[in-house]
Amino acid sequence: MNRELEALETLLAIAPHWLKPGGRIGIISFHSLEDRLVKHTLRNTESLKVLTKKPIIPQEDEVDVNVRSRSAKLRLAQKQLTT
Repeated sequence: MNRELEALETLLAIAPHWLKPGGRIGIISFHSLEDRLVKHTLRNTESLKVLTKKPIIPQEDEVDVNVRSRSAKLRLAQKQLTT
């Protein structure tokens, strides 16, 4: 195993600290384990507000042009403004 999930966990833990209040982050995943990790981490990080209730997936014409895009899922979150 090449530690991709471990690297993703590290990124998801550090990324909110890099964002300014109101800053946004987008994560594209290609596998269900990656997507599950992204979904749960974004939901459970208090400083982030999830912007995509469901992941954004490629449209049919994109998949026709780029078959490898078929499994891509994009999730977006925004760092909460401090009060």
